[in-house]
Amino acid sequence: MIELADLTKDYGDVRAVDHLTFTVRPGIVTGFLGPNGAGKSTTMRMMLGLDHPTSGTVRIDGRHYRRLQDPLKTVGALLDAKAMHGGRSAFNHLLCLAQSNGIPRARVREVLDTVGLTSVAGKRSKGFSLGMGQRLGIAGALLGDPQILMFDEPVNGLDPEGIHWIRNLMKNLAAQGRTVFVSSHLMSEMALTADHLVVIGQGRLLADTSMAGFIRENSRSFVRMRSPGHERLRDVLHGAGIDFVPRSDGALEVEGEDAEHLGELAARHRIVLHELSPQQASLEEAFMRLTAGAVEYHAHDDHQPPAAAAPGAAWGTDWRKSPRKKKGA
Repeated sequence: MIELADLTKDYGDVRAVDHLTFTVRPGIVTGFLGPNGAGKSTTMRMMLGLDHPTSGTVRIDGRHYRRLQDPLKTVGALLDAKAMHGGRSAFNHLLCLAQSNGIPRARVREVLDTVGLTSVAGKRSKGFSLGMGQRLGIAGALLGDPQILMFDEPVNGLDPEGIHWIRNLMKNLAAQGRTVFVSSHLMSEMALTADHLVVIGQGRLLADTSMAGFIRENSRSFVRMRSPGHERLRDVLHGAGIDFVPRSDGALEVEGEDAEHLGELAARHRIVLHELSPQQASLEEAFMRLTAGAVEYHAHDDHQPPAAAAPGAAWGTDWRKSPRKKKGA
């Protein structure tokens, strides 16, 4: 379990992480989301003792990370797949980690096999592709057989087979009762992997809820109905006191009613339906809606030069930075 209490990090006058409090629990995959510049990487670095918080605490199974005697046996993490000595072979890179944490040499072979790098175990990592580097980083995270695992953008550079593999790996680790905390910008992948979501924006906590709850609370849900007798369908809905929104293709969008009830209502009045489909926003749409006011960088894709564009700005794109919260503001 990972527990954050009032965690805050200031860089000069800029507050990167702003009084974050949440708990990452075992047995589920917890997704960590936020726009660029939201403070995700800084938060994860503080969890691992790589950055010191200005105030607040992080506890790993009740202890500060620096108090862990053999950290890799408690927490396995992938923050940067390039954080390795390029001149060392994959095997020797993992062996150095193993020896520094009292992990048997045989475990190196086991994790190399798990991530599919046995055939290149003797090759220097500087020649690895991005995807192979990711796999080696994941092997390092698994090396100590830890109960807590943290991954920052784990699918970066992986091919479809690799993405499918890491998705199932994370689910299996959680099913074993481990704590799995993963940060990613790929919403479609997070929707398939995470059970719970922690969302931050400009360093502040925006949501801490289940995947289903997050989508439900930050999106519009409705039932789409379409019938060749659309005028009669309208009359029936009006008569039942059910509001709807008509669309240009003749379909009706009904909020606040489930599809089963609407289908039964149409059947009782012998109305033929060509469509009766519940509609709900995707994770990406719900995320965009929640974080719209907390985006650090705004891009404008209108194919028009922004007025008074900053010097050097790309034509049609404004990369000017939104003002970050000043400390004490």
